[in-house]
Amino acid sequence: NGLDLIFREARSHNWWTDRDVSDDQLREIWDVMKYGTTSANTLPARILYIRSKQAKEKLAPCLNPTNVDKTMLAPVTALIATDFNYFENFKKLYPPRPEMKERHASNPDFAAAFGLQQGTLQGAYFIIAARALGLDCGAMGGFDTAKADETFLAGTSWKSNFLCNIGYADLSGIKGPRLYRYDFDEVCKVI
Repeated sequence: NGLDLIFREARSHNWWTDRDVSDDQLREIWDVMKYGTTSANTLPARILYIRSKQAKEKLAPCLNPTNVDKTMLAPVTALIATDFNYFENFKKLYPPRPEMKERHASNPDFAAAFGLQQGTLQGAYFIIAARALGLDCGAMGGFDTAKADETFLAGTSWKSNFLCNIGYADLSGIKGPRLYRYDFDEVCKVI
């Protein structure tokens, strides 16, 4: 069932088969995830798909050493970024309140926190969409975001948030049972 595919049986993967991920699949991820809710329909996430050997070689120096092998093996690495000028499109994305642009543009600290929050939410939608479409994911934060920004996003208003390797997992790389997850009563309260 869908919940098993997306959550219950899904794992964060580190080892990959050499099965290709097509451009059509990458487009389909966006075409699904874009419908996930963001506040005021801001949609600040931006995705840079890193696939070619040359692009992966540029990415390698940005990675923590423990993340190099798994990233080089992945068919595609998505750099999930946030566009910190997301508010420029309020007129198009949220026509009921185009005046919100000025509120966000005039308060850079508020806009940065808001954009990162909503962009991270879209990053979660990215993982859900990729899994729903039959792909496996390995999201990670273990990289030098400043170096990645300099390497891939210079001259833009985009900033790196996290990386997500995508493809078809080599299940022989899974060692041991799934790690512990909290039960409801350990971390949730109803008041």
